[in-house]
Amino acid sequence: MIPWLLLLPLPVARAVEVVGVPPSLQASYAPSASGSWKCLDGSKEIPWKFVNDDSCDCPDGSDEPGTGACPNTYFYCRNEGHIGANIPSSRVRDGLCEPECCDGSDERPGVCENICVEVGKEYRKKRAEELKIQKTGAKIRSTYVAFAEKEKKRLEGVIQTSSQEITVREKEVARLQDIADRTESLSAAELEYKKESPLYQSLLEHRDALKSLQREHKKHLEREKTLSEILDALRTGYNPNYQDMAVLDAVRGWEYLAGLPHINDVGKDASAETEDDEETDSEPEEVIPEGEWTPVQLEKDLPKLLKTDYVSLLLEHDEHVSTPAEGSMLFELSNYLPDALIPQYEDFKDTLLGWMETIGVIRPSVGVSTGRCKATHAQQALNDAKNSLRKVEKEKQTAEEDLQKISDSITFGPQGEWKKLDGTCLEKDVGDYTYEVCLFGASKQKPKKGGTTFNLGKFSSWNPDAEPGTPEYYEKQMYTKGTKCWNGPERSLLLVMTCGTENVIHTVAELEKCQYQFTGTSPALCLPVSETNGGAKHEEL
Repeated sequence: MIPWLLLLPLPVARAVEVVGVPPSLQASYAPSASGSWKCLDGSKEIPWKFVNDDSCDCPDGSDEPGTGACPNTYFYCRNEGHIGANIPSSRVRDGLCEPECCDGSDERPGVCENICVEVGKEYRKKRAEELKIQKTGAKIRSTYVAFAEKEKKRLEGVIQTSSQEITVREKEVARLQDIADRTESLSAAELEYKKESPLYQSLLEHRDALKSLQREHKKHLEREKTLSEILDALRTGYNPNYQDMAVLDAVRGWEYLAGLPHINDVGKDASAETEDDEETDSEPEEVIPEGEWTPVQLEKDLPKLLKTDYVSLLLEHDEHVSTPAEGSMLFELSNYLPDALIPQYEDFKDTLLGWMETIGVIRPSVGVSTGRCKATHAQQALNDAKNSLRKVEKEKQTAEEDLQKISDSITFGPQGEWKKLDGTCLEKDVGDYTYEVCLFGASKQKPKKGGTTFNLGKFSSWNPDAEPGTPEYYEKQMYTKGTKCWNGPERSLLLVMTCGTENVIHTVAELEKCQYQFTGTSPALCLPVSETNGGAKHEEL
């Protein structure tokens, strides 16, 4: 019987779980056949009984996962019925029930009650509500992503169309540039020929003569001013008792010419001070013939006259003499013809005029005015073509910049989901103010009862403490360089957002002087459940 009993399978001893060790490391906490155990960093081998003996033996502290004997280590709470959690080992056996350890395993038996069932139930309820919001928000977010994709295709189409149009317009600009250069060259030659006319040469001679007269006139004015100063000094400083008749005649003559009062021999000093108030004989006012200029006009208007553009004047004269006189039947006939016959009439008129010019009946009408007109039209066409080219190039540049913002993860998110909300304004009434933030724009504090609206800052960046592309990066927006506070810093705003089914601001707070914080929600932050931990793994033990 005994040999037969030996053939029966023996029960396998279940491995004892080590307190404070997470399930992923339980396999590493088993004694060797000799009853020893090696520290997790492999630096030392100790007796198995030294594990969790409240004495730190391993350099890495791995022998005391269930006590607080080793610094900088962690204790794992299983929290059956809820979610496991790690707490610093320094908080183990400290007599305080840690909320992270709802099973009370961080303290001695009987100290903390195991409430993981209740906590887990409440957590699952809350998590279900969050998942419901997240799923709804993710559906809305998917429309934002679809909008971004549609916008990308539109911009790509604009870039492609603009590139083709730029090629065409560049060729057109080159063609018109060549025409303008040739037309300008021809008109310049015609202009040089016209400048040889006696009328133009006479105008230049008159201009040079006027400039010479103006120069000499200024010289005489300066000499007259100097002489008047000398005579004034003589008038007020001569000695009347000397009886120098030449000096006396000079003074009396100057007084008459300048319209000054006579200075008698006794009170000349007093009268010199009050001479402006005395009545004196004045020269009779000069009568200037009609059409001639007054001294004031010579002083003010002569410089303008000398700056006349004689070339433009010549062209205007040429255009004037080339214009048919009123009543010319040949040139006014088009006013009486039906619109359908005007093209044929214009062709006939051009042919007739060309024939009459050829045989010498009329003088050629192609002159400087015509050449300059053609040059002007050619230059205008060239300028219009260049403006059109610049406009298309600007449209392409703007489209490329917008496409870049949607495509990268820095501006509008990994999938461009924030593009839909670009410029969307959110408001929140708090007390006597309405607080507003326009996403990627500016934020404001607006009084409800009148007063000054303060700028709280313009969008400057996403969360500077997170990496672009991570969910945390898009949970915060920074608005800076707002209106400066009196005796304080510039106003600024931190917008903190979480997943929600609406784009809305929930709270407004002034954390420090002139530094505000808004909290709110947006569907743009609601990732699909499959991309979050809630749907990727089973949290509950």
